[in-house]
Amino acid sequence: MAALPYWRLSSFYLFYFALLGSTAPFLALYFDHLGFSSARIGELVAIPMLMRCVAPNIWGWLGDYTGRRLAIVRFGAVCTLLTFSLIFVSKTYAWLAMVMALHAFFWHAVLPQFEVITLAHLKGQTSRYSQIRLWGSIGFIITVVALGRVFEWLSLDVYPVALVLIMAGIVVSSVWVPNAQPVQSERVTGEGFLKQLRSPGVLAFYGCVALMQMSHGPYYTFLTLHLERLGYSRGVIGMLWAVGVVAEVLMFLAMSRILARFSVRRVLLASFLLAALRWLLLGSFAEFLSVLLFAQVLHAATFGSFHAAAIQFVQRSFGARQQGQGQALYAALAGTGGALGALYSGYSWNALGATLTFSIASLAAFAAAVIIATRMQEDRP
Repeated sequence: MAALPYWRLSSFYLFYFALLGSTAPFLALYFDHLGFSSARIGELVAIPMLMRCVAPNIWGWLGDYTGRRLAIVRFGAVCTLLTFSLIFVSKTYAWLAMVMALHAFFWHAVLPQFEVITLAHLKGQTSRYSQIRLWGSIGFIITVVALGRVFEWLSLDVYPVALVLIMAGIVVSSVWVPNAQPVQSERVTGEGFLKQLRSPGVLAFYGCVALMQMSHGPYYTFLTLHLERLGYSRGVIGMLWAVGVVAEVLMFLAMSRILARFSVRRVLLASFLLAALRWLLLGSFAEFLSVLLFAQVLHAATFGSFHAAAIQFVQRSFGARQQGQGQALYAALAGTGGALGALYSGYSWNALGATLTFSIASLAAFAAAVIIATRMQEDRP
């Protein structure tokens, strides 16, 4: 317990999710600032998610094969910074598409391998994972609030500079983190990844991961533009994003007690049902501030409890030599769903409007709830 490098691990999550806090709310806004249509915005936002379908599996296999996960994390962090810096060369659609693809290929190498390193440092104390991961949420909050204010005072032209600075922070924090290797598990030693993948409920779980992230498509792609057109200022929008992540932080703090009392299956089921409700509220009632605040608080379920329960499910479903591939497949299916969500919302936003676009998201989350209820076996808390 005393040897746990808590602050070194936490600093990495802080910077990594600070980058997400600068892209999820503002990337589409920046592309809109450059003059792209909603369809082109959806495509540009989808490209990093599409790379998330491929890159984590490549890097995950390499991490499991070589065992050099921390080297992969550091290499990925440096290459993310270098390739994204190409954005200063040109702002054409083709060039931006290339930049989105290149930097995402390396960015998505980082987190799945770092999750394995973190769990290895915890040495089976998975309940402490949420205490470390919450610093990622804090990084997200700080960034989204600060940039919301900055973009009220300054032009969105400074946006790429902010991202490069945060990427530099990821590089520095990755150098500070000590290495750790997962302990071999007697229960699954000798079993291959595909055999573990065919265990009861595992494939159903991964399908639901894709559906959950697909349901987030209009949220991550168009929520900022949606709220801006409803009359909310960029500063207020940044605060509203932060409300969701504050709720997520509180959920992470409570997850060790929740998972001690409720099964992973029940936590996932509740998360999917609340996601279905949240997207309906955002699509139909976002002009009412009280409803909007409540919908943002539900981020505690749609990301917080979902992610913590999902990480625990993956960690217990795969052996030490398959942890990287298990985490990578989680990231890849999340990327697949996220890309589909960004693409469909980009094409439907103008054609169908916000209400129907978010309604499709609600149906995706509800479908995942049905699958979890019918296909995943009950586990003991």
